[in-house]
Amino acid sequence: MLVESVSARYRPFEPDLAKASVGNTWKSTCVSKRSGLPGRFYLFLFRMDSGPRAHNVRKGEGTTMIKKLSVFLVVLITLFVAGCGNRSMEEESDTRGNEDEKLQDVTVVLDWTPNTNHTGLYVANEQGFFTEEGLQVEILLPGETTPEQLVAAGQAEFGVSYQETVTHARTQDVPIVSIAAIIQHNTSGFASLKEKGIETPKDFEGKVYGGWGSPVEEAVMDTIMRIDGGDVKEVDIINIGSTDFFTAVERGDIDFAWIYYGWTGVEAELRNIPLNMIYVNDYSDALDYYTPIFITSEEMIADEPETIKKFLRAVSKGYQFAIENPQEAAEILIAAVPELDPELVKRSQEWLASKYQDDAPRWGEQKLEVWKKYADWMYEHDLLEKELDSEQAFTNEFLPENE
Repeated sequence: MLVESVSARYRPFEPDLAKASVGNTWKSTCVSKRSGLPGRFYLFLFRMDSGPRAHNVRKGEGTTMIKKLSVFLVVLITLFVAGCGNRSMEEESDTRGNEDEKLQDVTVVLDWTPNTNHTGLYVANEQGFFTEEGLQVEILLPGETTPEQLVAAGQAEFGVSYQETVTHARTQDVPIVSIAAIIQHNTSGFASLKEKGIETPKDFEGKVYGGWGSPVEEAVMDTIMRIDGGDVKEVDIINIGSTDFFTAVERGDIDFAWIYYGWTGVEAELRNIPLNMIYVNDYSDALDYYTPIFITSEEMIADEPETIKKFLRAVSKGYQFAIENPQEAAEILIAAVPELDPELVKRSQEWLASKYQDDAPRWGEQKLEVWKKYADWMYEHDLLEKELDSEQAFTNEFLPENE
């Protein structure tokens, strides 16, 4: 049976934002915060391996994929243990203020390289919002072990994930819960060069789609094409692996692909490449799901609810800052991760500023109907082995009240 991370099979093209490796930006750290190693590592098992195999990483946009950690799990565990055991006295004594004011260490694992989806985290750190809550937050890149696995196993308090990933994970009894929506509406869709004349889903007929080999791709295309009077069987679906969107469309390998406009669409604008964009949520409410989201574990909710409240108070301030001050927020992200393309970050931040909260009463709020509609859609399309208990998959309990 194929074993791989959920997120590797359910993502449209995502930003590989760094133009160079960001590996040196991040120090090695022990993330065994709560339960200690060996701990439990949750693996996601699939029966949906009939399509072309994904490369077990999310697709980058506009550049090469970030290199995943190439170590065996046993080596990863050894490093975790060594990292915990060999922490220097200097690191142990590194506090902000006196011993009575020592900050609580908290780890959050990103879903991908740092990008404008994560700006609120970096703003909260730089502006001292975490410190105000008594937290010292370390932001980690994902490795071979996904954020969902680390959070479920108690190796990290928080992670960045997606509604589709959590939906699938919870139907496999993985104890992770969404605690905030980073962006209120789905900003993904199918993009093509304007010259291709693909203006509606029916225009997909007779065209070549380049994807990453997940069953969800054809299911989404089928849904929106039926609404527009088209037939997905008339689409040539190929797996383009690690080829980025611009390379694939410009050399004629494919006619269209699934992207996030907040990065690839903005990059196309900067490159002066006209695109046609067909947003999936324009055709189906069920596809207007939350992506990305913050997650924690059921164990954290039971044992450390106050830590979750503190984290979300600070993060909410960070995203509110980004909403109100997009250019300043972009500069904070650029300063924290100088490998990023500054112009792309600034333009992307400007585009996303109004999308974080959008029509929600507060940043981060989630609706039961959004979770239920998407889970029902997945189940109806045989993408889930059993139905989701949507009420248990998310919570607004820890979000701060509007001031």
